[in-house]
Amino acid sequence: MTLLADLLSTVFERRARIGPILRRDPRSTEALIADLMKAESETAALALARRILQRYAEMDEAARLALFRHIAQGHDLDAAALRAALDAYEAEPSGSSYRAFTAACEPPRQELIRRLNQVPGATERLVEMRADLRRLGSGEPALDALDLDFRQLFRSWFNRGFLVLRPISWESPAHILEKIIAYEAVHAIGSWQDLRRRLVPEDRRCFAFFHPAMPDEPLIFVEVALTRGIPGSIQALLAEDRAPLSAEEADTAVFYSISNCQPGLAGISFGNSLIKQVVSDLATELPGLKTFVTLSPVPGLVRWLETQKVPYDPKDAKGMASLAAHYLLHAKRPDGQPVDPVARFHLGNGAMIQAVHAGADISENGMRQSGGVMVNYLYDLGKVEKYLDRYAESREFTAAQPVRSLANAREKAAAG
Repeated sequence: MTLLADLLSTVFERRARIGPILRRDPRSTEALIADLMKAESETAALALARRILQRYAEMDEAARLALFRHIAQGHDLDAAALRAALDAYEAEPSGSSYRAFTAACEPPRQELIRRLNQVPGATERLVEMRADLRRLGSGEPALDALDLDFRQLFRSWFNRGFLVLRPISWESPAHILEKIIAYEAVHAIGSWQDLRRRLVPEDRRCFAFFHPAMPDEPLIFVEVALTRGIPGSIQALLAEDRAPLSAEEADTAVFYSISNCQPGLAGISFGNSLIKQVVSDLATELPGLKTFVTLSPVPGLVRWLETQKVPYDPKDAKGMASLAAHYLLHAKRPDGQPVDPVARFHLGNGAMIQAVHAGADISENGMRQSGGVMVNYLYDLGKVEKYLDRYAESREFTAAQPVRSLANAREKAAAG
């Protein structure tokens, strides 16, 4: 292991905590915040930040919302100072005028968040705080701006260089396994035995990103099945009575579930890095793997069909596959990206649409969202970067000919 890995492993063994319960402080939370922003002593700042976080944990939702409004409005940008700093920089560009301009560009509430984060264990609390903010204050312009401040800081704190990829196995700590069960967002894990079937067999893998400041909280995880050939059904992939495959016999790695775990990190992209790292690690471990694909839901399909008033019958396999192919290739947002969020994610990461399968997920959730349809997105290692660049520049993406034929069949049927 590298020195960095050793250091990170050491951090992971620690359980950071906010600290002991402090004596009641007579000052209001707003006064504590004002004092924290003025504090010059590190010891005093740490004590104030701890008190504020403790006070926040004791608040009900109404009090939390009021505090968010105070932070957003009372620690906002000074527009006049920003204009003056820009005028000064335009009049005489220099290191000092640029420094003054960049300082004026940052609202004081960003420094407040940084100061709160000095408390050991505070990063996790701030992630939870942002989750509260997004849930309680969505739609309020001032609170949307505060959310952007959180996101800007989190993008720096949670960049790829700080993330640690860890395999999840049956031997992982129980509290981590419990969170894998709780956070699974695509194919529900119904029991410990169900989880065991996804972790123990030789042809199953699970990987998660962690951050040293949140060692007990997975940020995102992916479940992988090792197969021969590309599967077209989640029922077959997760069947209780299936015969496990030797890992060395597999030629395909199937990413069948990717779950983001932290609502407070919404808008911070981990999936691209996760898939690339897992592909690299699996290719090194198992040279016989030649194909890397997903088996993905189409969560926007049914909603789009109903919005467009397009009749559909989940029992009509060919008809559903054609509708899904048309939807994936032609249903676009105003910015040119696909309407479907899973398609945006994989195409934006450099994948192509390989195949569409009707009746592939007959679970209640699969039928409600996708009409039972699932999609294989192929990560062609030799073409991923080319596809990614093309999608970023022009929103163009690649689909295999059978998928295009299905979409054409739908268009002909609609025209007829």
